[in-house]
Amino acid sequence: MLDITEIFGPTIQGEGKKIGTPSVFIRFGRCNFDCNGFGVEYTTPSGVKKFGCDSYYAVDNEFKKFWTSYENSETVIAEVAKILPVEYKPDIVITGGEPMIYWKNEEFQKLLEYYVTQGFNVTIETNGSLDMKIDKPYQKEILYSISVKLSNANESYKKRVNHEALQEMISNGGKSYLKFVVSQNDENIIVEIKDILSNLPYVDVFLMPQGDSNDEIVKNSLYVIELCVKYGFKYSDRLHIRIWDNKRGV
Repeated sequence: MLDITEIFGPTIQGEGKKIGTPSVFIRFGRCNFDCNGFGVEYTTPSGVKKFGCDSYYAVDNEFKKFWTSYENSETVIAEVAKILPVEYKPDIVITGGEPMIYWKNEEFQKLLEYYVTQGFNVTIETNGSLDMKIDKPYQKEILYSISVKLSNANESYKKRVNHEALQEMISNGGKSYLKFVVSQNDENIIVEIKDILSNLPYVDVFLMPQGDSNDEIVKNSLYVIELCVKYGFKYSDRLHIRIWDNKRGV
């Protein structure tokens, strides 16, 4: 069973290496993190106030009643086909939640294989913390956008940093890259990042401002840019938030 919270697009990819690229998003439900350290306040369907990431509706199981459960990849493909443009093939972005929860699911793999073999560029957005193996040709064609969580997510190091999984994606994935979420309060951010990188092969590294609203992105972006310039990292904006604020499905 594939639990999906939303399928939307075409829109642009708002962040990372392929920022600005026309894309269709398939957002999977469920995650292995809470990331309450990111401080995005939300209210559950039962009325409980919590804190999490900006994709809390794909993370918190209280929202599961709003997700759609697909029995097989064919039904997902048919749903996506309804919004595909006829003029070109947009990128297919598999996101979450944490989509790698489904990596060992046969129907999830069929979904990936279909889009790769049909000539779509496929990106998986993942936190990179779950064990996985890339051993199929189509899996090597996927771009793994790996947003490794730092201490600002308020998750334990052992849980959020999986060097074996990161090695697998960086060494065998299609031009994979790392993306770290940063705010103005992250005084030890560079130490944390360098510690993670010290155990990995060379990989492109992007720093991205924390925030679920345009105001928050604006507040944090200059600080993040200054870090990129000082230490030689790449900067990733969050265009979808700048343009649409925290609106979903764009």
